[in-house]
Amino acid sequence: MSEAQTVQLSYDDGARAVELAREAVESYVLHGQREHPGSMRDAFYARTGAFVRIQSTRGRGRLRGCAGAYHGSDQLGHAIVDAAIQASSADSAGSEIGSKELDDLSISVCVVSNTLLTNDPLEDLELGTHGVAIDQGDKHAWLYPTLPVEQNWSKEKYLSLVCKKAGISPVAWQDDDTMITLFEGQVYRERPDGGSVESL
Repeated sequence: MSEAQTVQLSYDDGARAVELAREAVESYVLHGQREHPGSMRDAFYARTGAFVRIQSTRGRGRLRGCAGAYHGSDQLGHAIVDAAIQASSADSAGSEIGSKELDDLSISVCVVSNTLLTNDPLEDLELGTHGVAIDQGDKHAWLYPTLPVEQNWSKEKYLSLVCKKAGISPVAWQDDDTMITLFEGQVYRERPDGGSVESL
């Protein structure tokens, strides 16, 4: 497993990460093209994982897409673009994002700053700080770090839901042959009112 480089983003870096994800989504949805990060901020050359999460701002704010990886050999700028494109595609939340939706989306980016392979997830997991990735054989899944706080989940529920997403038993997180990785990240998102980017 490749280790994430330790990355610490400034607020301006985080705001640019979200802006880059938005540009990548729009380029893909409108033109079917891959956005190039262009001249990148220094932090974006680090090789680490990143996730992009896209929610509708209409109604209950349903998830429209979420993609990424907690470890990566790509430079951060490229990892953000790739995650944004994947989150926009039909492979993510079941239906591709359409051009008419672009004004009604809120995009957030999680940049991975640290990973921990744990044998005691209940002890090591900090809700609101850690995302969780589960690996068991060829089954793999992960969930975004802000979800348990947004949904008011306990540690046990969070872990069981990652297992269910992977298609394994909801108590598989207790098994010795299940690999659990906690990933810490900085999360930035567009404010729902269309204003500036906020750090979570």
